Amino acid sequence: MVRAIGVFLAAFLLLGGSVWLALQLYENPGPLKESHVVVVPHGTIDQIADLMQSEGVVANPTTLRLAALMTRSQGPLRSGELSFPRGASLHMVLTVLRNGKPVQHRLTIPEGLTASQVATLLDRAPAMDGATPIPEEGSILPETYSYELGFTRTALLERAKKAMERALDHAWTNRAPDLPVLKTPREALILASMVERETARPDERPRVAAVFINRLKRGMKLQSDPTVVYGASGGLGVLDHGITRAELDRDDPYNTYRIAGLPPGPIAMPGAATLKAVTQPWATEELYFVADGNGGHVFAKTDAEHARNVARWREMERQRAAKPPQTVN
Repeated sequence: MVRAIGVFLAAFLLLGGSVWLALQLYENPGPLKESHVVVVPHGTIDQIADLMQSEGVVANPTTLRLAALMTRSQGPLRSGELSFPRGASLHMVLTVLRNGKPVQHRLTIPEGLTASQVATLLDRAPAMDGATPIPEEGSILPETYSYELGFTRTALLERAKKAMERALDHAWTNRAPDLPVLKTPREALILASMVERETARPDERPRVAAVFINRLKRGMKLQSDPTVVYGASGGLGVLDHGITRAELDRDDPYNTYRIAGLPPGPIAMPGAATLKAVTQPWATEELYFVADGNGGHVFAKTDAEHARNVARWREMERQRAAKPPQTVN
């Protein structure tokens, strides 16, 4: 830094300036009223200086050109999407242009999205390039991913795929020793996708997983509504109506009211916590669960207990439907 200032001072003095004015030009705050992101293309010092003026980063491109030339031993000016802080001086502008890290964008892929929903999310992601491939269902790990301007959607999906492979391998390696009902990591992935769609409550995941595993052990059909929705929606994962009797009776490989065992593939992208819940489920004898009307579920071991829970839930639904809508005056 001292050397750079010295070189700039010497050059400025040769041009008839003063030490005091040179220091003012190099270190005084610039015109930016707030931090500002600029996409700096490959170009000459002149082109970059003109861009910095047009973006309001510097007031005078000539002083930036001079400072850049006189401090060129500090390194070349980089291209990229760079963020300049509020009031950046010439010194700070050149530091960012030479050493600043490109702006990091972030894309959060929530747990439980289907492949088509992930593709839509990717397609709308800013500052990303390339076509939007639809990933294989269940193949990517829901997480927040950082990327730079121009990063391709294919590359981000590949990163997310590797993250899922690692997470699934970790969960499978550390599975409970008494889990013979799940024979392969893929079966664990399929069940995890079902649990992910059944409950949004982290504390319920190992319990819901245990119910499904208990039913598998007894040869009972899983009877999972989200699998029916997945099949009836053609993989979209959502319907514009409640599940109909015709959809429950429909012959479909994802209709777990009709088929025995797991569906043929995942129905969503499960998170790492749900993979763990499925491979380390609760120790319980429960075989049933139904919504409790408050975002969670009530669980039961017997048909009779489950029937009472279902009747209670239906009554809550009936009362909710009969309640007049609130109006705002």
